[in-house]
Amino acid sequence: MAELTCLAQPSPLHLRLRTAATPSSLSPSRRAAATPVFAASARKQDDASASSAGAPMSTIPPVAPVTRRAVVALPAMAALVASLAASPANAIIPTTAVAGRVPGLSEPDENGLRTYKRPASKSGGHGVGWSELIPYTFNVPDTWEETPVSIADLGGTEIDLRFASKAQGKLFIVVAPVLRFADGLGDNVKIESVGDPERVITAFGPEITGENVEGRVNDTKVVTKGGRTYYEYDVDPHILVSATAAGNRMYIMGVAASGRQWKKYSSELKDILTSFRVG
Repeated sequence: MAELTCLAQPSPLHLRLRTAATPSSLSPSRRAAATPVFAASARKQDDASASSAGAPMSTIPPVAPVTRRAVVALPAMAALVASLAASPANAIIPTTAVAGRVPGLSEPDENGLRTYKRPASKSGGHGVGWSELIPYTFNVPDTWEETPVSIADLGGTEIDLRFASKAQGKLFIVVAPVLRFADGLGDNVKIESVGDPERVITAFGPEITGENVEGRVNDTKVVTKGGRTYYEYDVDPHILVSATAAGNRMYIMGVAASGRQWKKYSSELKDILTSFRVG
């Protein structure tokens, strides 16, 4: 099965998209990704022993010795309490992931599909220092699961998300600065400004498939969803790609399958791709 990859450094093919326009003074605000830190501590008090000894209810129970772990947890607990106290009563407080549930992933609908919407607090493989991303959404069957992504991801720091299904295939989302592809496009880029479908797939195709895509693009579509243009591709062997631009970034979904997976689930894989939307 074709392995989906995205190199951290631009390939020479990207240079073909460089325009003669004056480079834009893009300076998106760099805000550190605020990943909430939640600490929890529990203290057990043995009231049964005091009760059996006939101790009055007002008796102060023995104080457990302060452990190093409790001391380390104090700053995080204090910060959490302060943030809760400062928040309005109806504010939505970020929470840690519930066991068995992927943050951003809805419950399955009547067709067994879940909708994924990128959480604002997600850092993907980018680490800290990236400005806020425009959220994207897509649908996956209930059997698909998110797989870990970090700054050490072999696909590079522009990998934002990975999902996989042992039975059906896998997908990834790449979020890359538009300056990787062309200069002087500003902060509200449309993919039409980056290039036509052939030019775009020629530029980033090798990063997705691991080799030149010339002669391997079976089908190309230009579709509009929610007023935004998307380029969609069917690339050998069994790789689907959807690309668009929003803000000052390119958003790219890649879906891949083995020959056996494609033969059985190509329709489901195409549905995943066409469900991809940004904003």
